[in-house]
Amino acid sequence: MYFDYSEKEMNYLISKDKKLGQVIEQLGFIQRAVHPDLFSSVIHHIVGQQISTKALTTIWQRMNDTLLVINVDTILTLSIDQLQAFGITFRKAHYIHNFAQMIKNKELDLNVLTTLSDDEVIEELIQVEGIGVWTAEMILLFSCMRKNIFSYHDLAIHRGLQLVYHHKKINKKMFEKYRKRFSPYCSVASIYLWAVAGGALEKELK
Repeated sequence: MYFDYSEKEMNYLISKDKKLGQVIEQLGFIQRAVHPDLFSSVIHHIVGQQISTKALTTIWQRMNDTLLVINVDTILTLSIDQLQAFGITFRKAHYIHNFAQMIKNKELDLNVLTTLSDDEVIEELIQVEGIGVWTAEMILLFSCMRKNIFSYHDLAIHRGLQLVYHHKKINKKMFEKYRKRFSPYCSVASIYLWAVAGGALEKELK
Protein backbone atom coordinates (compact mmCIF):
# COMPACT_ATOMS: atom_id res chain seq x y z
CA MET A 1 0.00 0.00 0.00
CA TYR A 2 1.24 3.48 -0.86
CA PHE A 3 0.63 7.01 0.38
CA ASP A 4 -2.58 8.26 -1.21
CA TYR A 5 -2.17 11.38 -3.31
CA SER A 6 -2.83 12.38 -6.90
CA GLU A 7 -2.37 15.07 -9.53
CA LYS A 8 -4.56 17.35 -7.41
CA GLU A 9 -1.88 17.67 -4.70
CA MET A 10 0.98 17.67 -7.22
CA ASN A 11 -0.58 20.47 -9.27
CA TYR A 12 -1.29 22.50 -6.14
CA LEU A 13 2.37 22.34 -5.07
CA ILE A 14 3.56 23.10 -8.60
CA SER A 15 1.36 26.22 -8.61
CA LYS A 16 2.67 27.35 -5.21
CA ASP A 17 6.40 26.86 -5.64
CA LYS A 18 8.48 26.98 -8.83
CA LYS A 19 11.46 25.04 -7.46
CA LEU A 20 9.42 22.26 -5.91
CA GLY A 21 7.35 22.25 -9.09
CA GLN A 22 10.51 21.46 -11.07
CA VAL A 23 11.26 18.60 -8.70
CA ILE A 24 7.75 17.18 -9.09
CA GLU A 25 7.85 17.49 -12.87
CA GLN A 26 11.27 15.83 -13.03
CA LEU A 27 10.50 12.95 -10.68
CA GLY A 28 6.85 12.39 -11.54
CA PHE A 29 4.59 10.36 -9.25
CA ILE A 30 6.43 8.75 -6.33
CA GLN A 31 5.10 5.60 -4.69
CA ARG A 32 5.89 5.79 -0.98
CA ALA A 33 4.99 2.69 1.02
CA VAL A 34 2.80 3.13 4.10
CA HIS A 35 1.98 0.91 7.08
CA PRO A 36 -1.76 1.32 7.77
CA ASP A 37 -1.98 -0.89 10.89
CA LEU A 38 -1.42 1.63 13.67
CA PHE A 39 -0.23 -0.77 16.37
CA SER A 40 2.42 -2.50 14.25
CA SER A 41 3.39 0.85 12.73
CA VAL A 42 4.28 2.20 16.18
CA ILE A 43 6.35 -0.93 16.87
CA HIS A 44 8.03 -0.59 13.46
CA HIS A 45 8.99 3.02 14.14
CA ILE A 46 10.35 2.25 17.61
CA VAL A 47 12.47 -0.57 16.17
CA GLY A 48 13.71 1.72 13.39
CA GLN A 49 14.93 4.56 15.60
CA GLN A 50 18.63 5.36 14.99
CA ILE A 51 19.38 2.27 12.88
CA SER A 52 19.85 1.82 9.13
CA THR A 53 17.01 0.90 6.79
CA LYS A 54 18.79 -2.40 6.06
CA ALA A 55 19.01 -3.28 9.77
CA LEU A 56 15.34 -2.37 10.28
CA THR A 57 14.30 -4.57 7.35
CA THR A 58 16.24 -7.52 8.76
CA ILE A 59 14.83 -7.16 12.29
CA TRP A 60 11.30 -6.62 11.05
CA GLN A 61 11.50 -9.74 8.88
CA ARG A 62 12.68 -11.78 11.88
CA MET A 63 9.77 -10.51 13.95
CA ASN A 64 7.23 -11.29 11.24
CA ASP A 65 8.69 -14.74 10.58
CA THR A 66 8.46 -15.60 14.28
CA LEU A 67 5.17 -13.94 15.24
CA LEU A 68 3.38 -14.22 11.86
CA VAL A 69 1.28 -11.22 12.89
CA ILE A 70 2.43 -8.33 15.05
CA ASN A 71 -0.32 -7.31 17.44
CA VAL A 72 -0.85 -6.74 21.15
CA ASP A 73 -1.30 -10.42 21.99
CA THR A 74 1.70 -11.71 20.05
CA ILE A 75 4.02 -9.02 21.44
CA LEU A 76 2.91 -9.75 25.01
CA THR A 77 3.66 -13.46 24.62
CA LEU A 78 7.33 -12.45 24.51
CA SER A 79 9.58 -11.36 27.36
CA ILE A 80 11.87 -8.37 27.01
CA ASP A 81 14.80 -10.79 26.56
CA GLN A 82 12.96 -12.53 23.73
CA LEU A 83 12.25 -9.19 22.06
CA GLN A 84 15.95 -8.31 22.36
CA ALA A 85 16.82 -11.57 20.61
CA PHE A 86 15.40 -10.13 17.37
CA GLY A 87 18.36 -7.74 17.41
CA ILE A 88 16.99 -4.72 19.24
CA THR A 89 18.29 -2.96 22.33
CA PHE A 90 17.01 -3.56 25.85
CA ARG A 91 15.59 -0.03 25.89
CA LYS A 92 13.61 -0.53 22.66
CA ALA A 93 12.38 -3.93 23.86
CA HIS A 94 11.16 -2.24 27.04
CA TYR A 95 9.43 0.52 25.02
CA ILE A 96 7.68 -2.05 22.80
CA HIS A 97 6.53 -4.20 25.73
CA ASN A 98 5.33 -1.12 27.62
CA PHE A 99 3.39 0.18 24.60
CA ALA A 100 1.67 -3.18 24.08
CA GLN A 101 0.76 -3.29 27.78
CA MET A 102 -0.73 0.23 27.57
CA ILE A 103 -2.97 -0.87 24.68
CA LYS A 104 -3.93 -4.08 26.51
CA ASN A 105 -4.84 -2.08 29.64
CA LYS A 106 -6.81 0.45 27.54
CA GLU A 107 -4.57 3.29 28.73
CA LEU A 108 -4.31 4.33 25.07
CA ASP A 109 -7.04 3.79 22.47
CA LEU A 110 -5.60 3.69 18.95
CA ASN A 111 -9.07 3.86 17.39
CA VAL A 112 -9.67 7.22 19.09
CA LEU A 113 -6.40 8.57 17.67
CA THR A 114 -7.79 8.38 14.15
CA THR A 115 -10.50 10.89 15.09
CA LEU A 116 -8.09 13.50 16.49
CA SER A 117 -6.27 16.39 14.83
CA ASP A 118 -2.58 16.03 13.93
CA ASP A 119 -1.45 18.03 16.97
CA GLU A 120 -3.75 16.06 19.28
CA VAL A 121 -2.39 12.74 17.98
CA ILE A 122 1.17 13.93 18.59
CA GLU A 123 0.28 14.98 22.14
CA GLU A 124 -1.22 11.54 22.81
CA LEU A 125 1.63 9.56 21.28
CA ILE A 126 4.48 11.42 23.00
CA GLN A 127 3.00 10.30 26.33
CA VAL A 128 4.18 6.80 25.34
CA GLU A 129 7.70 6.06 26.55
CA GLY A 130 10.05 5.88 23.57
CA ILE A 131 7.96 8.04 21.23
CA GLY A 132 9.08 11.60 20.57
CA VAL A 133 7.65 14.25 18.27
CA TRP A 134 9.51 13.02 15.16
CA THR A 135 8.33 9.43 15.63
CA ALA A 136 4.77 10.63 16.18
CA GLU A 137 4.94 12.71 13.00
CA MET A 138 6.22 9.74 10.99
CA ILE A 139 3.37 7.61 12.34
CA LEU A 140 0.89 10.30 11.29
CA LEU A 141 2.31 10.34 7.78
CA PHE A 142 3.14 6.68 7.15
CA SER A 143 0.33 5.00 9.08
CA CYS A 144 -2.51 7.52 9.36
CA MET A 145 -1.69 9.01 5.92
CA ARG A 146 -2.30 12.55 7.10
CA LYS A 147 -1.74 15.02 4.27
CA ASN A 148 -0.12 17.96 6.08
CA ILE A 149 2.90 16.60 7.99
CA PHE A 150 6.18 18.53 7.74
CA SER A 151 8.72 17.52 10.36
CA TYR A 152 11.21 20.11 11.54
CA HIS A 153 12.98 17.27 13.35
CA ASP A 154 13.66 15.31 10.14
CA LEU A 155 17.23 15.79 8.91
CA ALA A 156 16.45 14.50 5.42
CA ILE A 157 13.74 17.13 5.00
CA HIS A 158 16.31 19.78 5.93
CA ARG A 159 18.74 18.27 3.42
CA GLY A 160 16.09 18.27 0.69
CA LEU A 161 15.27 21.93 1.34
CA GLN A 162 18.97 22.83 1.26
CA LEU A 163 19.45 21.10 -2.08
CA VAL A 164 16.32 22.49 -3.75
CA TYR A 165 16.63 26.07 -2.50
CA HIS A 166 20.43 26.29 -2.09
CA HIS A 167 20.38 27.13 1.60
CA LYS A 168 23.41 26.40 3.78
CA LYS A 169 21.19 25.86 6.80
CA ILE A 170 17.46 25.77 7.51
CA ASN A 171 16.37 27.65 10.61
CA LYS A 172 12.95 27.46 12.23
CA LYS A 173 11.68 30.67 10.61
CA MET A 174 12.62 29.47 7.11
CA PHE A 175 11.14 26.04 7.78
CA GLU A 176 7.82 27.57 8.83
CA LYS A 177 7.81 29.68 5.66
CA TYR A 178 7.97 26.51 3.58
CA ARG A 179 5.40 24.78 5.79
CA LYS A 180 2.95 27.61 5.13
CA ARG A 181 3.67 27.53 1.40
CA PHE A 182 3.19 23.76 1.05
CA SER A 183 0.16 23.50 3.34
CA PRO A 184 -2.30 21.71 3.23
CA TYR A 185 -0.17 19.14 1.35
CA CYS A 186 3.07 19.19 3.32
CA SER A 187 3.20 15.38 3.41
CA VAL A 188 3.40 15.25 -0.37
CA ALA A 189 6.10 17.93 -0.36
CA SER A 190 7.95 15.83 2.23
CA ILE A 191 7.86 12.79 -0.07
CA TYR A 192 9.57 14.79 -2.82
CA LEU A 193 12.11 16.38 -0.48
CA TRP A 194 13.04 12.93 0.88
CA ALA A 195 13.57 11.77 -2.70
CA VAL A 196 15.82 14.76 -3.40
CA ALA A 197 17.80 14.14 -0.21
CA GLY A 198 18.27 10.54 -1.36
CA GLY A 199 19.82 11.66 -4.66
CA ALA A 200 16.83 11.17 -6.96
CA LEU A 201 17.37 14.29 -9.09
CA GLU A 202 19.16 13.63 -12.37
CA LYS A 203 19.14 17.21 -13.65
CA GLU A 204 20.21 20.31 -11.75
CA LEU A 205 17.34 22.68 -11.01
CA LYS A 206 17.26 25.96 -12.90
